[in-house]
Amino acid sequence: MAITKTRDLRELCYPFIFETKLTCDYEILTDELCCQVGNVLAQLSADFPEVRTDLQALQTLIYHLNGSVRGKNGIFEENIDWLKGRYDFYWQASGERVNGFVLPQGPQPVPALHLCRCNAKKVVRMLVRLDEVGIRFEPTLPRFANLLANFFFVVTVYLKARLAVAEIPYVSINYPQKM
Repeated sequence: MAITKTRDLRELCYPFIFETKLTCDYEILTDELCCQVGNVLAQLSADFPEVRTDLQALQTLIYHLNGSVRGKNGIFEENIDWLKGRYDFYWQASGERVNGFVLPQGPQPVPALHLCRCNAKKVVRMLVRLDEVGIRFEPTLPRFANLLANFFFVVTVYLKARLAVAEIPYVSINYPQKM
């Protein structure tokens, strides 16, 4: 059966949904990430207005990231600089308490933020795939997406520090330990 694009817009969830290009998959991944951030916002306590403000700003930036492969670039150096500043804020505010792998657990919205972190990594991987097949985009995109994954992690550390929830280190049996 050949799938064909319908003329009935009620039966079309996304204009590019029937494309076979990776561009559509990238856009769906970034849309999913933005939705996951919305899920975190729905769970976030009013005790964390700074996190709420940052995540709300990130939703817009994630949709700019979404359209930056097919459309014109929407992620710029100033966005990267802003996110680095927010990363540094949460890192310092958490007492720089994590220096290795930890188990991704804790009270909500910490696990939801870990899913955002994982999805941001998927976005980076999709950018690698897009580059591999010759789709060109600005180098700010993978830089921002990598930073985004790290940002979500540091916010989990910050939240757990503020909530007095211990981090549980993960000790790998697969790789040599740093001394």
